[in-house]
Amino acid sequence: PWPISDEYPLAWFSPDPRGVLEYKNLHIPRKLNSALNKNKYTVTFNQQFDLVIQACAEAKRKDQPGTWINQEIIDCFTQLFEQGHAYSVEVINKDEEVIGGLYGVCLGNYLSGESMFFKETNASKIGLVTLMQHLHQKGVDFLDTQMVTPVVASLGGTEIPRSDFIKRVENRGSRERQEIFST
Repeated sequence: PWPISDEYPLAWFSPDPRGVLEYKNLHIPRKLNSALNKNKYTVTFNQQFDLVIQACAEAKRKDQPGTWINQEIIDCFTQLFEQGHAYSVEVINKDEEVIGGLYGVCLGNYLSGESMFFKETNASKIGLVTLMQHLHQKGVDFLDTQMVTPVVASLGGTEIPRSDFIKRVENRGSRERQEIFST
């Protein structure tokens, strides 16, 4: 879904080409790797979905008046989460504050990243890299990012033709969110 206008508040967003982040192409910049190795943060999955989606909705975006995440989107994704079809990643500092994270859709072995936020430098990237490492351990080799943003590009994200993306999604198999995010 992608909000477009008051007349068409939700539209299906299926870009061509499609942005993906594949584990085999995952690039962890030196400063980010240093932050990951300092173990100053705890990363959890599916523990504070409501907080994460709200923080994504309220995130300040450069050169944008706000985000596309309105109350209708929050309600829809919250329902998907309750049904086991959405996930969240929380990055927590030593003071037990959620200072970064992301959320997305989880259908079988298909996962998308919908939005991220950070309150401390690199916090959303730490969440995304940790998610990719976890997914790799569970046999999930890519994350649908829809677009390749500067953050996704810095981590190795690439674009593939929509037709290739659809073929890859069709061959994903089926697993429950609980299985993918079990430790």
